[in-house]
Amino acid sequence: MSDLARNQPIYTLRMRPKDIGVALVALLFLLGGWLVMTSATTRTRTFQDEVTPLRFDYPADWIAVESLQDVVLRVVDPATPSAVKTSLAVESRPLDPANPPTLQTLLDRRVEQRQALTGYHFLSETESDVGGARAIVSEYAYVVQPIDEPRRASVPVVVRAREYIIVSADQSYYVTFTAPDQVFDRVSRRFERVIASMVVQ
Repeated sequence: MSDLARNQPIYTLRMRPKDIGVALVALLFLLGGWLVMTSATTRTRTFQDEVTPLRFDYPADWIAVESLQDVVLRVVDPATPSAVKTSLAVESRPLDPANPPTLQTLLDRRVEQRQALTGYHFLSETESDVGGARAIVSEYAYVVQPIDEPRRASVPVVVRAREYIIVSADQSYYVTFTAPDQVFDRVSRRFERVIASMVVQ
């Protein structure tokens, strides 16, 4: 037997602990990265409306922004990999308890308003329950031109939306989640956690 053949098992035994150590360190780094990412995506802030009982938790890494619409809160995810950011907007409207509109009537009005959006396309509607209150959920899509200026390169972005219309005894709420189509399915899980935390009455 050659010297090379006799030394091979010894070399293998000496290197194996080092290989295991490197693998363990890499595993610890991956675990640490996963824990940091999980912590960042599960931390929340609580919003409490000053006028109504509305209260809910939303992702802590989303930031509040000004809105041209009459909303009680609008937050966006600045980390969205698109010129159009993932957003959550909440509106509140008083209702006449003596003559409240039906959920279907409120949805029909909303659909009529949304038809002004470029490329608007209604996708679905279902009834639901949010914090013990009746709700109707609709999904739709539309197109946004991020930079609407002549001779500026800007590809239109397809945006998907999920909107909850929630009705309590004397108040209606419109909770609208929008995101670029390519990230909608992934980030909509965070939106559903917002809905699950809602107190509306």
